[in-house]
Amino acid sequence: MCSADSHRHVEIKDGDQTVADAEVTTSAGAAGTVRATLHAASGHVAPGRRASLVDAVMDLPQVQQSERLEAAAPRGDGESLERLRERTEESTTRPAGSTTLLDAKIHDSGPRAADAQPGQPEGGQAPAGIADGQEAS
Repeated sequence: MCSADSHRHVEIKDGDQTVADAEVTTSAGAAGTVRATLHAASGHVAPGRRASLVDAVMDLPQVQQSERLEAAAPRGDGESLERLRERTEESTTRPAGSTTLLDAKIHDSGPRAADAQPGQPEGGQAPAGIADGQEAS
């Protein structure tokens, strides 16, 4: 069994253009901490795209198997932070320069059907416009 951390790159696309992406690192232990750094493209990003990015990250099996989340989002990205709070428990945020850091406990259960948006499938499959990058070694 490999003890290395797992790295994932997740993207939200609008047509051919990436409008939001995240770098996700999970620790080697199944009950460890996952770290995510969220980014959005400059300019206008359609409402819901940042929340879709958070959902794509939180629905990764590696994230679901972890206990804690440490996330970094651009300061002022209320949509991502609100969705992170909805998908986690006991969250705390603090500013760090141009970034907001969130520490939280990941829900014990998998993705909830009540969280699914209309037109998005349940069960962790990516809806249209979401591309999941390959694991990096």
